[in-house]
Amino acid sequence: MRYKLTHRTKYNYFGSVSTYHSLVCLQPRQLEAQICRHFELRISPAPAEIVTRTDFFGNTLHYFSIDVAHKELIVIAESDVESFAKEPVNEHLSMTCQAAKEHIWGTRALKVDLLQYLLPSHFIAWDDEITDFAQRFFLFDKPLYACVKDLCHAIFTEFKFDSNFTTVQTPLQTVLKEKRGVCQDFSHLAIASLRSMGFPARYVSGYLETLPPPGKKKLQGSDASHAWVSVYIPPFGWCEFDPTNDMIPQERHIVTAYGRDYSDIAPLKGIIFSSGRHTLSVAVDVIPKGR
Repeated sequence: MRYKLTHRTKYNYFGSVSTYHSLVCLQPRQLEAQICRHFELRISPAPAEIVTRTDFFGNTLHYFSIDVAHKELIVIAESDVESFAKEPVNEHLSMTCQAAKEHIWGTRALKVDLLQYLLPSHFIAWDDEITDFAQRFFLFDKPLYACVKDLCHAIFTEFKFDSNFTTVQTPLQTVLKEKRGVCQDFSHLAIASLRSMGFPARYVSGYLETLPPPGKKKLQGSDASHAWVSVYIPPFGWCEFDPTNDMIPQERHIVTAYGRDYSDIAPLKGIIFSSGRHTLSVAVDVIPKGR
């Protein structure tokens, strides 16, 4: 599949902003099954320069600063991405939970490499309730791949998608208790469950092409940023799962970045110098090219 991606972020400030510094994490990754053929960042007011760098996780970041007074900021990221179907995993070759844990924790070089995805991070910590929830799925002699699928299926069936219930600061314990949230919450909960059982898991940000109802035209701006999880499963390596949709990501999932959790790879991180409040609007279009 070939996609044109447009991610538009708009800030309106009630008071004038004199200075703004930002990190942008919106450029799709170059992967074996994904090619970012073009990326363009347009910012208004225009910064003097945009500096590109690669972060610790291999994601492409763009830094800019604006030193002129403004009451509106618009950041538009446009990408041309080609995404390919991934080879299906033979689930029967997955190590069992016990064998996988022994392999990961008993292989020193591997454990060192994966340690950052085994420990608590900014938005991911667990307590007895989350551990008890996770223990339902990770059985001693069951293939780890199948257990992760069971976890994602439970989140999909037992939790309600509610875009008005949580914010980025809502504790995972609240998500678990109330059984509602959004893709970010469900991904964080899945990762916390996995890490509580001793399995490496990382956060994936990106996009998902949404399909309109039969006979209906797709609405512009109807897509949104999406999140799912990546789990290290011997002998396959990193395998991706989408708990929000109970599916294995394929070519409709477009990867922007990998990190320990959302805080590592937020689309925009900014510092403003102002005395007023602001409003934020985000619109995303994922348009298949050639349709």
